[in-house]
Amino acid sequence: MSMTATTVSARPVLADILPGGTTAARRAVGVRDVALVLGGAAFVAVVGQAVVPLPFTPVPLTLGTFGVLLVGAALGPVRGALSIAVMLLAGLAGAPVFADGTSGWAFASFGYAVGYLPAAACLGWLARRGGDRSPWRTALAAVAATALVYLVGVPWLMAYLGVGLAQGLALGVVPFLVGDAIKAVGAALLLPGTWRLLGERR
Repeated sequence: MSMTATTVSARPVLADILPGGTTAARRAVGVRDVALVLGGAAFVAVVGQAVVPLPFTPVPLTLGTFGVLLVGAALGPVRGALSIAVMLLAGLAGAPVFADGTSGWAFASFGYAVGYLPAAACLGWLARRGGDRSPWRTALAAVAATALVYLVGVPWLMAYLGVGLAQGLALGVVPFLVGDAIKAVGAALLLPGTWRLLGERR
């Protein structure tokens, strides 16, 4: 009963209304979903290469979080999280997919990349419930997802540098709040605007 209620209350995400996302085509979604997951991973990796180094912190300013917001909302919680998992595995295997062409795990901002996974799942879950259909809901969803990035990234940064909470926040949160607000506004404009252009399909 609970599964039926969840299915009924769930709403489509943007990827669901692409060609091949209709109910009649869902028996053959395997290849399509793999393509969406790989595309999402590639998108976050490419967008994350837009880097502005900051001289007072080892964590660079990037567009990675913005890419995660878009991928999570567009693909939904499962495909969005899988996209980030693929990117993380590629980076751990040596592919230069992290900010500034970094790979591996032994760097100060690796925790933020790990935090992308729950962030994408969170925004995808909220999008399934209409969280990307209005600017205000999208902005709030983006803030919630971004908080999850910090929830993982800051403890990693503190452990990597051997600093306390106050310095961790000063190095890993405060310099990025304005940028995160801009990213939330960007998502709040782009995602609901895309729904209006395409027309909502239930």
